[in-house]
Amino acid sequence: MVREAQLIKIGNSQGIRLPKWMVSKYGFGKKILLEEVSDGILIRAIDSDKLSWEDTYKAMSEAQEAWSDWQDVDMELDAHL
Repeated sequence: MVREAQLIKIGNSQGIRLPKWMVSKYGFGKKILLEEVSDGILIRAIDSDKLSWEDTYKAMSEAQEAWSDWQDVDMELDAHL
């Protein structure tokens, strides 16, 4: 489906308005991904199952994992790698 849209002024930038049904259909949230392709711009929803780098770091730092099993690793077994 092809739709026409107008650029609107937003401060010093410009933007487009997407119809509500399109936002719902494609699962757009507050943030979207813009990908420059050979013949235009592809707009995609951000995969909500994936964490951002910042969220990943926070989740890892909050995890209460025991790393004591690393002391049992025989370093000589991996010496040839």
